[in-house]
Amino acid sequence: MRSRVGRDRGSASVWGVAVIAVLCVVFGVVLSLGHAVVVRHRAAGGADLAALAAADHWSDGEAAACERAERVAREQGAWLVRCAVVGEVSDVTATSGGGPFRAEVRARAGPAGVDAGQRTSPGPAAPLGPTAPHPGR
Repeated sequence: MRSRVGRDRGSASVWGVAVIAVLCVVFGVVLSLGHAVVVRHRAAGGADLAALAAADHWSDGEAAACERAERVAREQGAWLVRCAVVGEVSDVTATSGGGPFRAEVRARAGPAGVDAGQRTSPGPAAPLGPTAPHPGR
């Protein structure tokens, strides 16, 4: 009996170290995924708000509207990659993060029911009537 007990001495320490190592790897993966989600949300928020800012300032010209969009994106922790304003519709792309945790998001903003280049003068948008097809169909 004594020889069998002697061979098992210290095996709990090896198993304990193995379990701790596995838990550390799992914890690192979870932290990495969390960081990737934060970077993605930061880029999306920056792109959305930058598109809204550019669409709000379309009448100042494309350069001024894009400058405003860039400033808003920067305040959100993102960088503006691309900005285009056609009529009242703005189309921007923002990026956030770096290295393997880099996210790039595109956003558009403008009056409801207006495509880029369709309407360039201020005024109310034409309402969809009962015979007009739904935009999603």
